[in-house]
Amino acid sequence: MKILLVKRASASLALIASLSLLAACGGGEPGPDAEETAVPDAIAGMQAGPAQAEKGQRLGTPNKDRVVTLGVLNKRNNLTQDLVMKPGDSKRLGNLVVKVATCEKTLPWEHPEEEGAFVQVFVEERATAKEKLAWHKVFSGWLFKNSPGLNVVEHPVYDVWVKDCAMNFPGVDAGPAPAASSRSAANASGSSSTSPPPSGAGAD
Repeated sequence: MKILLVKRASASLALIASLSLLAACGGGEPGPDAEETAVPDAIAGMQAGPAQAEKGQRLGTPNKDRVVTLGVLNKRNNLTQDLVMKPGDSKRLGNLVVKVATCEKTLPWEHPEEEGAFVQVFVEERATAKEKLAWHKVFSGWLFKNSPGLNVVEHPVYDVWVKDCAMNFPGVDAGPAPAASSRSAANASGSSSTSPPPSGAGAD
C-alpha cells in the first residue's frame, strides 16, 4: 500500500512539472526588459538626421532647447511608456533604441495644426534564424502627431509615435500682421503713398 502511494505521489509531481514546462513554452517569448539601459556605442555615435536638424532651426525655439515627447508601445506585453527627449538624445528600453534629431510644429495661426519629430528606431534582433543578434535600423523619418498614417514604424513588437513637440515662436505668436500694418510701417519709415505732382506744376 505504501509503495502504491509513493508511486502515485511521484506521478503527480511529474505531471505538475510537465504542466509547468508546457505553460512556460505556451506563453511565448517573454517581452524585452522595459528598463532604461545604456545605448550601444555604435548607435550613440551616429548622427540622427543632421540635415533635418538644420532645417528645424529656421523659426521658433532653438533646436537644442525643444522637448519631444514620444509614446512607445511594446506589443508583447501591451506596455506603453513615454520618452521625454531633446533633439540629439538617444534612449534605450531593453532591445529598443530611439533617437531624435529635431521636432517641428505649425505656427500658431496656421491650420490645420500639426507637429512632428524626426525619429530613428533601432531594434536588437535576428533578421533570420541563422543570423546573430544585432542592431537593425527599423525606421528613420518624420512622425506626425495629427497625421500618424503618413509615416508608421512597421515592426512586429514596437510602435513609436509623437505626442508633443514643446517649442514656441517668440514675437510671432500674435499672428501675421494685416495689410494695413504693412502700410503703416511704410509711412513710418518715411516713404509716402501720395502720387508725385505733375511735371512743371511746382514752378511759378
